[in-house]
Amino acid sequence: MDKLDKAVIAMLRSVAERIILPRFRMLAAHEVSEKTPGEVVTIADRESEAWLTTQLSRLMPEARVVGEEACESHPELLKGLDKGTVWLVDPLDGTRNFAAGLPHFAVMVALVADGQTQGGWILDPVSARICHARLGQGAWIDGVQVNARPTGQPGLVGALPNRYADEAGRARMERLRDELGQALPGLMCAGADYPRCVDGTQDFAMFWRSLPWDHAPGALFLEEAGGKIGWPDGTAYKVGSTRPGLLAACSPAIWDEAVALAYHAGA
Repeated sequence: MDKLDKAVIAMLRSVAERIILPRFRMLAAHEVSEKTPGEVVTIADRESEAWLTTQLSRLMPEARVVGEEACESHPELLKGLDKGTVWLVDPLDGTRNFAAGLPHFAVMVALVADGQTQGGWILDPVSARICHARLGQGAWIDGVQVNARPTGQPGLVGALPNRYADEAGRARMERLRDELGQALPGLMCAGADYPRCVDGTQDFAMFWRSLPWDHAPGALFLEEAGGKIGWPDGTAYKVGSTRPGLLAACSPAIWDEAVALAYHAGA
């Protein structure tokens, strides 16, 4: 683990201890609001992003910081993610879970250079587990290098969240449920579902939204562990693309199998 890893991990742990965990299951009504219909934001999201933005700017002054909450009011920040050095920040992934008192949420940061993710860091504040990866250097959980592994179940185990799916997507998932060994609802937190595609909990996960802060850290972590992520037509994941319907799997072979089941079996 080099100085950059240590610095970012220390930031994530600090923001969790200072800002996020003290508010977990302690939020007042006025500290939770809707930023758009159905999309919840809390005081912890906003304060976490502000603190991380300051710290990351100090760590690497030449990089710009693009955070989820800042983009809500300034969507132009998303332009040019393929140029220069960018920190992507998800200050509290799984906000709805956090606000409901459920333990499935994460803090995530990715470092992107000219459109390619160079590093990804994911902290689970409740368990204190840290997942991180560096391009070409492997994937790590709590300092131990890991390789993605399948569940080993007789049929595929897949996460099939349908909250953001369109009508065709929902119908596809209903067909797919019958083809799987086990269909999981998904945790509505990319920072939780990506590690589950590595640690043997699930073979694959479908994601209907592809916002960059949700996927850049986890996609690098998964790929560096030997997994695969992309769109069903075979297009590889690219930071900044917002096409719906990403599929992440613990191996290229299982990715192919999941795509075949989701888009061809029973169609």
